[in-house]
Amino acid sequence: MTGSGVAAFYKGWQLANEELIRVVEPLSPAQLQLPVGSPTWPIWASVSHLAGTRVYWLCHVFEEPGAETTPFVDPTGVGWEDEPDHPRRADELVGALRSTWAIVEHTLGVWTPESLGREARRVLGDTVRMHTRQSVLMRMITHDAFHSGEISLALGSNGLGAIDMWRGLSRVVTDR
Repeated sequence: MTGSGVAAFYKGWQLANEELIRVVEPLSPAQLQLPVGSPTWPIWASVSHLAGTRVYWLCHVFEEPGAETTPFVDPTGVGWEDEPDHPRRADELVGALRSTWAIVEHTLGVWTPESLGREARRVLGDTVRMHTRQSVLMRMITHDAFHSGEISLALGSNGLGAIDMWRGLSRVVTDR
């Protein structure tokens, strides 16, 4: 392991982001409108929600830098998916995935194993919750996987292929 961050512990997560980009990039506006789990939640909204969540947690809750380099600058977490009458194009979604991944990558490089227990406060109405850095990283990984799974199911159900989040994490061996 090189460096003092935790990136080595999360190696491979970036492959899931790259795979999502690979699958979303060629989608037409009509394909991006395909519903994901609900008739009112299209693929484009799910992708933008996935990307915006990274900024919300890392920049707005844990105060890491970089929100201004993304389309998601509202500290309340309001994102593109909250504007259903303004569907997003594939190039916008790819830009959002890339810019928000840069924040994840930076964070993994500067957070250390010793710092993963640090907490941040999140206030929702009358409820105050404390979250550790570790819990938020796990939340974001599973959140990415959850929504990628929904998107993959919608694509596959419409004959448009699937997302292979594990692409690049293994290799074929010809001798047993």
